[in-house]
Amino acid sequence: MPASQNSGKKEGLLWDRGGICSRFLARKHSFWNRKREDNCSTDHLRYLCLVLLKMPGEKQTAVKYYVGVDVGSASVRAALVDGFGTVVAHAEQPIQIWEPRPDHYEQSSADIWAACCSVTKEVVRAVDASQIRGLGFDATCSLVVVDKQLQPLAVNSEGQNHRNVIMWMDHRAASQVKRINATQHRVLNYVGGAMSVEMQPPKLLWIKENLPESWKKVGYFFDLPDFLSWKATGVTARSLCTVVCKWTYSSDRGWDDGFWKMIGLEDLVKDKYEKIGQHVLSPGEAVGKGLTPDAAKDLGLPAGIAVAASLIDAHAGGLGVIGADVKGHNLPCENQPITSRVAMICGTSSCHMGVSESPIFVPGVWGPYFSAMVPGLWLNEGGQSATGKLIDHVVRGHVAFPELEAKAAASAHSIYTYLNSHLDLIKKSLPVGFLTVDLHVWPDFHGNRSPLTDLTLKGMVVGLTLSRGLDELALIYLATIQAIALGTRHILEVMQAAGHDITTLFLCGGLSKNPLFVQMHADITGKPVVLSKEVESVLVGAAILGACASGDFASIQEAMAKMGKIGRVVQPNHEHKRFYDKKYEVFLKLVEHQREYRSIMNSL
Repeated sequence: MPASQNSGKKEGLLWDRGGICSRFLARKHSFWNRKREDNCSTDHLRYLCLVLLKMPGEKQTAVKYYVGVDVGSASVRAALVDGFGTVVAHAEQPIQIWEPRPDHYEQSSADIWAACCSVTKEVVRAVDASQIRGLGFDATCSLVVVDKQLQPLAVNSEGQNHRNVIMWMDHRAASQVKRINATQHRVLNYVGGAMSVEMQPPKLLWIKENLPESWKKVGYFFDLPDFLSWKATGVTARSLCTVVCKWTYSSDRGWDDGFWKMIGLEDLVKDKYEKIGQHVLSPGEAVGKGLTPDAAKDLGLPAGIAVAASLIDAHAGGLGVIGADVKGHNLPCENQPITSRVAMICGTSSCHMGVSESPIFVPGVWGPYFSAMVPGLWLNEGGQSATGKLIDHVVRGHVAFPELEAKAAASAHSIYTYLNSHLDLIKKSLPVGFLTVDLHVWPDFHGNRSPLTDLTLKGMVVGLTLSRGLDELALIYLATIQAIALGTRHILEVMQAAGHDITTLFLCGGLSKNPLFVQMHADITGKPVVLSKEVESVLVGAAILGACASGDFASIQEAMAKMGKIGRVVQPNHEHKRFYDKKYEVFLKLVEHQREYRSIMNSL
């Protein structure tokens, strides 16, 4: 329990064990009971407490707050976070995705910014604006294109200018990335030896080759996190995180002219990289003079408050969990450097973030990137392109899904909570994981990001029967989760073989809320899994950026230690090791066989 709750007092307000203000309870007892009956969340009740305490004649203690804004694949979220890393208020709004053709995924920067403004206004309305000290953004590493008048510019052949964002998961530039990798240029050494189609250079090349009219009109290309800080401040500075991780920038050498010329994008060199970034800031560094008056009005915040150089969403999640104090939890990483930890951010896709004091080159794993997440440390980033999206795809596409949906609704549970309970019912005396002894999945339904870096790989399922009921749906759901965890084991083993010494996993993101997903990762990797006290670790990471930009913390490391808190620890079941070793053996055979099948068919 945090010290603020141990003492029963937090910045002049009294809090109960659930984090609810006791003064609020005393003065609004009937209101409290009504909200409890309505199943109002603790997070929302904290927020109501702040609203109701903000009354004339009430003296408020000057609590310092920070706003974190996170743009995910399908929604924008914002949180009001205090200096202890507690999420006081939280709001979310969906954003639109267009899929005009297979492997093409587009969004609208105007739609995204409008959602950012809406959720930010929602979370800050309960507190005095003078208490809000800083603002931090994180977002997916999608590509935003604006013209010379700073208006949205189409990234599609239909000429729809409002669709001006190529999403991170867009794979339209497959032929371009193949040509880039064939150059074997030295910058590729810093992306695991081969560039991903999800990075920005192949997307830029695709636009030049397929949308020449748009290419002529371009004013700026932004990574989405940098677009947000630009909208907030009017400053076109880029984050070291985005340009190093997704654009081939080097923290010591800058841009490599030879690379851009070699791949056919010499235009960017001629204008001295004005379109993709001439001024680069470290994550958490204050951008310009802070929030502009126009942006302040849009966001419901005071003009001039500090705005931080941003982070990619996965990196913000890593920031929110990887530096937490673990004393007293009997973990192998206790009294060990932060380099013994891997932060796994698991949502639509999953990222595996490991840091080192010196550069480690891991085949098939992105990096090493200097200071891209934690200042002064090198980052390696493994990943799986479809995890939450894959589970959804498998479950919702099954013939028994309508039955599952109806039964889950009748029991007032989510479909995944219901599936987990159903697995417990059908496992009998076996451990639940053993139900898939003859059902195996290879999870690369959207290609392999790490460690095989092969976007042409396909998903595989071995062991299907004619059965079509809920039992079978539960089993394929379990086998899919296990396949994702086996993929994580594959990534970790490659990282360890290259020189990382990893003892503990730190999980955050939407999938970390699923206890089956968490337990399978512990059992299959053989490593303890640490969950964040605040489920919304990505938002805490974004708020940490704002806290650093405000000057309230001397460094990102200090803010990480004070604002990152660990919650539950899940230990692996070591008695199941032999079973999962065998599953892993089958897992590796699946991709070996897929490549053999491809070779046979290619010999026609």
